[in-house]
Amino acid sequence: MNSNNKLFLFVLTLGAFGIINTEMGVIGILPYIANHFHTSVATAGLLVSIFALTVAISGPTTPLLFSGINRKKIMLIVLSIFVVGNLIALFTTNYSIALIARIIPALVHPLYFSSAFTLAAHSVQKKDAPRAVSKVFIGVSAGMVLGVPIASFLASTFSLQVSMSFFALVNIIVLICTWVFFPSMPVTKKASYSTQLNILKKPIVWHSIFAVVLFNAAIFGVYSFLAEYLKSVTHISGQLIGFLLFIFGGANILGNTIAGSILIKSPLKTVIMFPFALGFVYILLFLIGSFTLPMAIITFIWGIVAGIGTNINQYWISSAAPEAPDFANGLFLSAVNLGTTLGTFVGGLFISSLGTPYIVFVGILSLAVSTLFITFRMKHHRLVT
Repeated sequence: MNSNNKLFLFVLTLGAFGIINTEMGVIGILPYIANHFHTSVATAGLLVSIFALTVAISGPTTPLLFSGINRKKIMLIVLSIFVVGNLIALFTTNYSIALIARIIPALVHPLYFSSAFTLAAHSVQKKDAPRAVSKVFIGVSAGMVLGVPIASFLASTFSLQVSMSFFALVNIIVLICTWVFFPSMPVTKKASYSTQLNILKKPIVWHSIFAVVLFNAAIFGVYSFLAEYLKSVTHISGQLIGFLLFIFGGANILGNTIAGSILIKSPLKTVIMFPFALGFVYILLFLIGSFTLPMAIITFIWGIVAGIGTNINQYWISSAAPEAPDFANGLFLSAVNLGTTLGTFVGGLFISSLGTPYIVFVGILSLAVSTLFITFRMKHHRLVT
């Protein structure tokens, strides 16, 4: 595995891109989906929200239940389910069937990522694990950033079927690469279910989970409404909004790369500084976000900090329970999805009651509360590295 480490990590990264692209790419083609199934855009949006909710629910359970199975087999099963789900959604004309074809892959979504994070960390020396995991997160960022515009472009230029074929094609490629290039990876030291569940008795785990929920609420509670902010506060054109969204995405990928290095050198300092760094970005956003050039600079910095934050989330929970890595990664997936749901919901309340400029305070308040749980963990527990 060490001799093919770059290829191994590349396939994991491509797999992360393919799965996140399946999850998030639908956002860019919701109007086409609504038209195809003769339903409203709001109803079509269930293909996104129910997928995320299913991931949040299955996050801790499926990695736990399948923690003793050969990792290669797990990945092949998950990728096969995603391919089949993609193909069913591609050819069906029944909305209910399309929804089911989204829910079933979402159930096994955490299996791929919990295995990918664990395998990436174990493919290198322990001290280099954060850098290896950050490479998988590049695929996550690329799936979120590139998947939506690619899907939208293919649907508008060609057809909805071509766009959805792209989802299937990427997962088919990853499935073949995993089958051909990955060695058999049996679990040699499987922790019992009771051992894994026992991590829930550790206060350090709960302090970490609450901090991560708030971290992600701080990021997505504001980012989810970035396009609206750029439109109504910065007052820029739709084309420029798209350009700034790409800037955020590229910076996010850069942030993932940076995170791998700084989490190796100074993990605790990185976690402590994160709320203050992102909070400072939000203060700038509130004060000068109405000006185009400053907003472009803020967006770039914001994307970098958010990319680092994604890696911090995974590190903070996995380091709290190294004895159960798959289960811990499942908890991480649930925590970030809950944080995204919470942040987006509260952000909507802030916009409707106070106005779009005040959306930044969702992030600032979430970050302020998150520092309490960071302090609790530092005060009562030794940082696990």
